[in-house]
Amino acid sequence: MISRSSLRQSAQSGLSRRCCAQAVHRRGLAAAASGSFQYRTGTVDGIKVASRDLAGPTTTLGLVAKAGTRYEFFPGFTEGLEKFAFKSQQHRSALRITREVELLGGELQAYHSRENIVIGAKFMREDLPYFVELLADVAAKTKYSDHEFQEEVVPTVKLAQKSILADTKEFAINSAHGVAFHRGLGNPLHPTSSTPLVKYLNEEYLAAFGQAVYSKPNFAIVANGTEQEELSKWVGEFFTETPSEYPEGAPKLESDPTKYYGGEERISHASGNTVVLAFPGSSAHTAGSSYKPEISVLAALLGGESGIKWSPGFSLMAKVASKHPGVRISTKNHAYSDAGLLCITLTGPAQQLRLASAEAVQHLKAIGTGEISDEDIKKATAAAKFNALEAGQKIEAGIELTGAGLVHGDKAHQMDDVAKGIDGVTPAQLKKAAKTLLEGKASVSSVGDLFLLPYAEDIGLKI
Repeated sequence: MISRSSLRQSAQSGLSRRCCAQAVHRRGLAAAASGSFQYRTGTVDGIKVASRDLAGPTTTLGLVAKAGTRYEFFPGFTEGLEKFAFKSQQHRSALRITREVELLGGELQAYHSRENIVIGAKFMREDLPYFVELLADVAAKTKYSDHEFQEEVVPTVKLAQKSILADTKEFAINSAHGVAFHRGLGNPLHPTSSTPLVKYLNEEYLAAFGQAVYSKPNFAIVANGTEQEELSKWVGEFFTETPSEYPEGAPKLESDPTKYYGGEERISHASGNTVVLAFPGSSAHTAGSSYKPEISVLAALLGGESGIKWSPGFSLMAKVASKHPGVRISTKNHAYSDAGLLCITLTGPAQQLRLASAEAVQHLKAIGTGEISDEDIKKATAAAKFNALEAGQKIEAGIELTGAGLVHGDKAHQMDDVAKGIDGVTPAQLKKAAKTLLEGKASVSSVGDLFLLPYAEDIGLKI
């Protein structure tokens, strides 16, 4: 078995250079304590780079690429490319990668959202050179071999399909996005069980997709727990073989500007009941004019889940849920680069959901007519600010938010800017936002016992 020390001293380029990074280790936690929650940004050979030097002995590193399901060429491409992360490369097998990372005590991760693929790692601060090189090799040197595609990628994609079959909440949220946006952001987060993967998916297509995804204009490197200069140094050292522009002749990773449609979809399901009431929301704050901080306050005011044990909380949806046994309600603004979807999600017994969804709409109308107390609005503003700051403070969420902001709009996710926007929301803005939502078309998805679950017009919504 190769020891940790011998691994560090190996002839491999990433590990042999780690001696240059030992100063980071020697300075200890005291120097790191001077770090900030604000990201420092820059560009290295055409690659957008961002970091914040948080206190602690570990680093989290991520490659964030504009390659979510919104941008995939065919169904399953995003899922397939994600599953190929950390598979065999030109000079390292998947087994070797696993063994080396285990000897360094690190963790690897890969996941996707509707707009991004995130390939990342967690490790000790002094091991930054090795993991920067590893991500560079994922981008430029993955083999996309037939046997790994057939034996490892396809089975895990099929497992992802099956995992959501009994999840009515996942069904309903995907359905609401499809009704609201049709294509692009309306594409399901995972291929549906009826998607003919054999028709669309093979290793050659994924290799071509990967070349476009991992071209320098299409991704950003983001880190928490390292200095910007150190990160930039190793990115410049190892990301030399990634293409500087999109491959000639390859389809562009582009999507038409998002358009909101609205409507209704009903899906029969025997494993539970979910109703999603969705409305046009706010984009991410890095998007500019399409960002609406009042939507965050509205989501907190509607709420549904209390942050205080043994208390239902102040939110309007929590009051609704408390009156209907078995009903759970949550409100979330799904923010994207040029649009958002505000979703009120209700789960529970079908008969109770019929009543609870009608009450939810009545509470939304009450906000639009100004019947909500100033105290509740102050609580909602404070909750929205806390939720936004907490999300930005979380390392993994901060990496995707920042990487997406850089790739989609050349702007990092800065927590202070978000907080200032929320602080500036007035009751009049909140009232106008709620009124505007109700005057427009809703996107309603009902999954479960359709005999009992309501239609949109039954609860007073326009579609």
